[in-house]
Order: sequence, then structure tokens, then C-alpha cells
Amino acid sequence: MIEFTARLTSALHRAALALQPEFSGAIELSRPRSDEHGELASNLAMQLAKPLKRNPREVAQQIADALMAQPELAAGVARIEIAGPGFINFHLQSAVLQQVIKEVERGGSTFGHSQAGGSRPMLVEFVSANPTGPLHVGHGRQGALGDAIAAVLSTQGWAVQREFYYNDAGVQIQTLALSVQARARGIKPGDANWPESAYNGDYIADIAQDFMARQSVPDDAGRPITASGDVDDLDNIRRFAVAYLRREQDLDLKTFGIRFDCYYLESSLYTDGRVEAAVRRLEASGHTFEQDGALWLRTTDFGDDKDRVMRKSDGHYTYFVPDVAYHLAKWERGFHRAVNIQGSDHHGTIARVRAGLQALDLGIPAGYPDYVLHKMVTVMRGGQEVKISKRAGSYVTVRDLIEWSGGVREDMSDEERSKALQRGRDAVRFFLVSRKADTEFVFDVDLALAQNDENPVYYVQYAHARVNSVFEQWAARAPEDAAQPALLDEADLSLLTAPRERALQLTLARYPQVLAAAAQELAPHHVAFYLRDLAADFHAFYNAERVLVDELPMRHARLRLLRAVRQVMHNALGVLGVSAPLRM
Repeated sequence: MIEFTARLTSALHRAALALQPEFSGAIELSRPRSDEHGELASNLAMQLAKPLKRNPREVAQQIADALMAQPELAAGVARIEIAGPGFINFHLQSAVLQQVIKEVERGGSTFGHSQAGGSRPMLVEFVSANPTGPLHVGHGRQGALGDAIAAVLSTQGWAVQREFYYNDAGVQIQTLALSVQARARGIKPGDANWPESAYNGDYIADIAQDFMARQSVPDDAGRPITASGDVDDLDNIRRFAVAYLRREQDLDLKTFGIRFDCYYLESSLYTDGRVEAAVRRLEASGHTFEQDGALWLRTTDFGDDKDRVMRKSDGHYTYFVPDVAYHLAKWERGFHRAVNIQGSDHHGTIARVRAGLQALDLGIPAGYPDYVLHKMVTVMRGGQEVKISKRAGSYVTVRDLIEWSGGVREDMSDEERSKALQRGRDAVRFFLVSRKADTEFVFDVDLALAQNDENPVYYVQYAHARVNSVFEQWAARAPEDAAQPALLDEADLSLLTAPRERALQLTLARYPQVLAAAAQELAPHHVAFYLRDLAADFHAFYNAERVLVDELPMRHARLRLLRAVRQVMHNALGVLGVSAPLRM
């Protein structure tokens, strides 16, 4: 099926060039809205009609005649119809559709993958939260998006590295230290001498308590940072607080099922001399100037709306300078393709970072790095918007959302809690990638807990579990047959001609295209949408056809089809970081 679709696409392209030699458009094959219109449709005739100044239906008929004159294509097409203003609808032979089952079997866990990336290195940076507080639900959306984008890119042959950038330098870290120091001295939010810019969350009090108790926490290298308990030792408070919050964030990420290959520290850009080196290069490039005692970069030369201060008159660098140094380090580490997943509030940094990189005159492309900006998440629970978190004091944390969505309770056993956390993690990860990143998203905790068709992750996972239950029933009914998996390898696929069987096969064949589009657009929601379509087609098939019929040839053929469905569901759920349960 996939090979046939590729041949058909190539044939359409040749037909377009024959009619219009300068044609450079994309050849798209889509699924008609109604099964009555066939399995595939093309709007190529309508693309060509305007420049050719011809009736699109006439163009469509000419293309159809050219295709049917090719024996290798005609053998796979039952008929071609011209519909509406000029759509070309293809009704495929059942044998063509049935080939996808064999393609899934050959591919297994890598079905749908390609080597388009050529094993080239790709860096995906996401979450990158300041170590000044817990990970909130916005970081959760970024984590789900980043991990899924990295997984999708990996399916297309990119050598992906997941990276977390720790902003462990600058004003916010000093503010964190002063906040903990104030709490350690017994000062709390609302008191007259509470610092105006301090962090108010209850977690600050937890850090202060452990600091005074002289607790130890590991730093980024695993070395213990032991609290001195001295409220005047601001440097020790700072190091302890950063290590404490890094540990908390790591626990949140572990609960969320997200791993990173590299943690990059902003502070290392200063200790390694990368910030100073980047500034010297920018000065040498001739794109800087001094004004009012400050050092400026002419970012307007590279498309920014105004020039930017690099070094203030007090000698301190502005935020975008270490950002430029960091992305230069990405480039020099060999990551000539990089993606940043950030909140939409970072939109203003894109132009200045890219301008700074171009100003280095090192040949870094104008569009480097790529950005995926996401909007924030509104959380609803019990019909009300959640504004206050039990941990952060001002926002919902990732851990809150996972526990709420899984129905975690304090009276649960360890086993029950583990299962509830898995449910919550699956729901959060699926929900947070189920919409385009740049759209507003309302996370409904009550929906995540619902065990019905309205809950999309439950709907998909139930389909996978339902497929598995068919195989369990087969094993109970015919244990000798079920003990021979190779028995299905010889099943007669030509029997799979029912409408719901054809629909399932066609949906299976779409999966490689879905992965390719998700990677190209950095949009994992395509995979989430696909899973819902596949689940819907399976449920429709299950309600229309019996699988474990008495006739063994048909039983084995349908089991072979469902084995392919189960494999693709498992693969696609894995891309999103969601489990594929065997029972529900």
C-alpha cells in the first residue's frame, strides 16, 4: 500500500510535468470524506487548471487517462472517478490495501520510520526552567511537546539530543537566595520587612527549614551541598537553594517520564569564558557600538526592530548576551539544526538571538535555531479554574496535575499509587500534545479522569486493550493455535474486503505520512489526531465484524489485521510517551 501510494504520487507528478513543464507544486493524496468516493483523492487538476486556463474536470480526466495507461498502476486501481470541481478519486484494489499489513509486520516497532534526517545531529532544548521554583503546568506542556517532538524527529533518522538549559546565573538566583534567607530569619510574606521582589511560594519555607536543619542535597554533578545553617552565609544559601530546587525539578521530570541527555548550566558560559569570547567576536565583527557608557549590538542590521544593549553602563551583561553565547555553543558542538521549545512570552527573544548569531559572521543561517512557542494552559477541576497550587502557592505544578489526573489518594497502597501515577502521566502527556502548540489549551481534570469515549486518551488506550483482549480470548478458545504466532503469518489477507476492514488498512497506511508531517512541522498533535482516527476505525470494525468466527481462514486473517493495528497503536503511543495498556 505504501509503496503503491509512492508510485501513484510519482506518476501524478510526471503527469503534471507533462501538462505544465514548470510545475513545482506539491502532490497531495488525501482520504475522501466518504468511503463512497474511494480511498485516495487528489486536487492536482485544480492546481493545474488555472495556469493552463482549462476546465479542471477536463484536466482531471486527462490525468486519469494517463495514469490508467500505465499497467503497473492500473493493476492496483479498481476505478478512477472525477468528482465535484475536479477531484480525482481513486478506488483501490483490495490487494493494494492488504499490502500494508505485511509492511507493518516487516517494520515492527520501526514501521513508518525513515532516514530522511541522515543520522545528522539535532538538538531539542525544552523545559529549561529557572531553578527558582517547582515545575508548573506551563513547563508540563513544554515537556510533553519537547519530548514528543524529539521522538518524532528520531523516527525520521535524526540523531536527537534532548537538552535542559539551567538558568542558574543572574538576578533571579540572587532573589531566590534572599527569599530563602528571609524565611530562615523568620520573615514571611506580608511582613513589613519581607523583600518586595522575593518569591512567595510555600516551597521557599521548605527550603529554609531544611537549610536551618543543615540538610544535604546533591548538586548537578552529584556532589553533596550541605547547608551551613548560618543565615548570614548567603553564598551557601544560594548554592543549597539551587541544588534543592534542581532535585525537586528532577523528581517532577521523573514522575512525568521525561529524560534528558544533557543538562547545560548558564553559569558555565561565564566560568568557561564563552560569554566574554562571544562579546569579543561581536566587537571584532564591526556590528557593535558604544553609547551612553553601554555596549550595543546593531541587531537592526539583521531584521530586529531595534538595536540591543549588550553590556550596560554598570558593566553587567543583558540577558540576550548569554543566550547568544549558548546558541553559539550549540553550533560549535555540531548541532547545526536545533529546536527550542519555549513559552510564547519568549517571542521577543527570537529576533535578537538570531541577529546576534548572524552578527558573529560565522555563516550561521538566519533561521537558526528553530522555535516552537506554546501558549499557557488553563486548568479546570470540578468545573472551576484552578488558580492556587498546594505546592507553589501561586500556580499548578506538574506533579499536582499528574496526581489529580490519575486520581491519586493518600490512602492508596504503593501499587495503587504507581498505577494511578501512570494513568495521570498518560493523560497529561496525551492532553498536552493534542493541540497545536500556539493554541490556548484548557486542561479539564474531570475529563482526564473520565473512563468513557469523551476522554481521548482513554478512548485510544481502550482500543489497544480491546485488541489485546481479542488475542486473550483466542488463546483461551484455541490455545494450540494461539501458541503458534507464525500461524497468522500465513493467513489469507485476500479475505479482508469488508468496508471496515478496508478502512482500517487505509488508516494504517497513513502512519508514515503522519510521522513525516509531524517531524517537518514540529507538530506532534498530528500523531495524537491519528491515534484517535485509528481507534475510531478499530472500534467501528469491532462493532461491525466478529473476529473469532468459526471459519478459521477468516478468523486468522482478521487476527492478522488486528495484530498490525496493535503494533501501530503501540508505536504511535510510544512516540507521545504514553503507555499502551494490555488491560483496562
